[in-house]
Amino acid sequence: MIAKQYKNPKPAARKILDKELVDQLIYSTKSDRDRLMLELQARCGLRIGEVLKLRVVDVADRKLTINEPKSGKESEIAFMPEQIAKRLAEYIAASKLGPEDRLFPICYSTARFMIKQLAEKFHIKITPHDFRRHSATYASRNGVPLEIVSKVLLRHHDLKTTQVYLGKINDTEAIRWMDVLHGK
Repeated sequence: MIAKQYKNPKPAARKILDKELVDQLIYSTKSDRDRLMLELQARCGLRIGEVLKLRVVDVADRKLTINEPKSGKESEIAFMPEQIAKRLAEYIAASKLGPEDRLFPICYSTARFMIKQLAEKFHIKITPHDFRRHSATYASRNGVPLEIVSKVLLRHHDLKTTQVYLGKINDTEAIRWMDVLHGK
């Protein structure tokens, strides 16, 4: 009886950022550093902590080695689109970073503050993790199989964890997918 009275409330569903807003947020940043940090989260599905731990030696062409990831493994591999990999290589060269240097030598609270300030310009409230959530939902709604979203983009062990990230499907989206699957 007591357990029923003191149940934890269900968390409110997170609003998923749409692509246009994410693009506006990313392109309105003033520095290459901030833009790359946001793109690695929104386009590659990285957690902010993973982005902040990246070193130059962790970057190899279009692959990023995530050391000591949340999964508890020794390391994981994340992948980047070609244009982000190119901009990241240019950023590394322009910043004259050595192999063991961190790509983004700022702390977690500074990164959160940067995102908070950016969001205030657009009169919204977001967290760094909202970019990762966007990455998963955007991929899923554009036909990427759930297994790829889960295992490659988000690097989750269990599909159930990935499903928590995906936004609710509205009626318009459901009808669009029925048309894609079976024609009009």
